[in-house]
Amino acid sequence: MSKFIGIKSLLIVMAVSALNTVYATELTDANAIVSKANLVAYYAGNDGRSEARMLITDAQGREQKRQFTILRRDREEGGEQDFLVVFSRPSDVRNTVFLVAKKPGGDDDRWLYLPGLDLVKRISAGDKRTSFVGSHYFYEDVSGRSITEDSHQLLETSDKYYVIENKPLDPNSAEFSRYIAWINKASFLPEKIEYQDENDKVYRRVEVLASEVIQGHETVTKSQVSDLRSGGTTTLEFRFQHYDLGMDQAVFSERSLRKPPREWLQRGE
Repeated sequence: MSKFIGIKSLLIVMAVSALNTVYATELTDANAIVSKANLVAYYAGNDGRSEARMLITDAQGREQKRQFTILRRDREEGGEQDFLVVFSRPSDVRNTVFLVAKKPGGDDDRWLYLPGLDLVKRISAGDKRTSFVGSHYFYEDVSGRSITEDSHQLLETSDKYYVIENKPLDPNSAEFSRYIAWINKASFLPEKIEYQDENDKVYRRVEVLASEVIQGHETVTKSQVSDLRSGGTTTLEFRFQHYDLGMDQAVFSERSLRKPPREWLQRGE
């Protein structure tokens, strides 16, 4: 009996010690939390590749599907990046290409190639929060919003989440007055974001529906955007995700708009 009590006491001490460790490592600096979450969400590995299936559903239940491959390369950790998105299905968007040169602290360079018109269209900074190829995602959602564009405040720390309020430093730069992010304390993955209008009413929600650890990185495998005004949603499922492939800068040149790098678009590379 005394041996059992001793083991039980040891387990209690270990549990209390573990809890103390967890609470001791809790962050209180909103900027530090947001910075770490940004790295987890957009900077896993030095580069990455994934295939995405998009399902767009309007308020009447009508559906549209898109399929595309995303290539990403970091120029510096937490800093400049390049993204290339190449559409493969359906036929009306096949070979449409979206290219981004992300520049935190400045205006990103964004281009869209429309094969039907053989036209390269420059996406202005004012258009980055408009619909991405007819979906409920915005162009900005694909490559991420620069954390330097907003102020950040820690509203709450729960058992599972850091709850952060984010407000645009330039109120005229976005259609929202603020957005609240629920950041998982264990993985630092932002699992839910709710955007509010000038009347503090939530009108848009972005959610992670599933994630898993891939090559040591917490990775979103399914997400969804809900337009709470119209009732429409867009769901994205990600497959065949790989990191640290060794892509070079030439993959993300303007030449890739008309001639995408097929060797990196093939599954299994």
